[in-house]
Amino acid sequence: MAVLPPHEVSDGKLDEMREIARRLALRLGVVGLMNVQFALQEDRVYVLEVNPRASRTVPFIAKAVGLPLVSFAVQVMAGRSLEEVGLTEEPAVPGVFVKAPVFPFNRFPGVDPVLGPEMKSTGEVMGISSTFGNAFAKALRGAGWKLPDSGAAFLSVHDRDKEALLPVATKLAALGFELLATEGTAGYLSENGLEVRIVRKILQGRPHILDHLINGEVDLIVNTPLGRESFEDDAEIRMTALKFSILCITTLSGAMAAVEGIEAQRTNELTVVPLQELSESAHPVASSS
Repeated sequence: MAVLPPHEVSDGKLDEMREIARRLALRLGVVGLMNVQFALQEDRVYVLEVNPRASRTVPFIAKAVGLPLVSFAVQVMAGRSLEEVGLTEEPAVPGVFVKAPVFPFNRFPGVDPVLGPEMKSTGEVMGISSTFGNAFAKALRGAGWKLPDSGAAFLSVHDRDKEALLPVATKLAALGFELLATEGTAGYLSENGLEVRIVRKILQGRPHILDHLINGEVDLIVNTPLGRESFEDDAEIRMTALKFSILCITTLSGAMAAVEGIEAQRTNELTVVPLQELSESAHPVASSS
């Protein structure tokens, strides 16, 4: 998924990324579109890769800011200046935009929907709102998934993720969700003051977690990879969740985003905003000319 403007990145780090991208473009002599992949680790910015080409993110950004960025890039490559095409400063973003991929996993029974570096999406959708939570909920719904308003959440994460899971679990409990977890995760959450019902792993005998999924007792799953010893459990959980249309989130950043989405859809009705209206509000002179 992608978010514009960037979510939970400080203005200072964004400015640092802008400056790095500017220096890279000048040093490499790129004319036209260029995409840079950054990573933030322990408050330090790293460049993962630089590509002197477009990416699937370009149409998303162009729709969000209401400008024909590809057309601008082609004109610049053909010899016009940025001033001549009318792009001399970073365009304003009139809201929050969330891009979500659409996957074909439900058409392939028995396939583990875990993601790797290769592209598996067959399309993308975009959610638009004035707040991140609302835009996230819209994007998920557009991709064919609906965030649950209530029910039970099953939590099972790697040891290294337990500390980061705590605020997610705390918010889910505050929203009235019943918390279910395997023994290790349940123990950690209980030690930190949360009420958690322990469920068995598959190899621990029945009723185990798959039985709870099949019986409709789980409405949301947060399952980060637990390591080689739990690989089969992880895969079975993800495949069963897919079969029974239970939203399964495999990153903690995604889990926190889902919590914000649940909060937003509880308090705000999801509305429709035409892209044309957003574009006109952001660029009144360009749209009227």
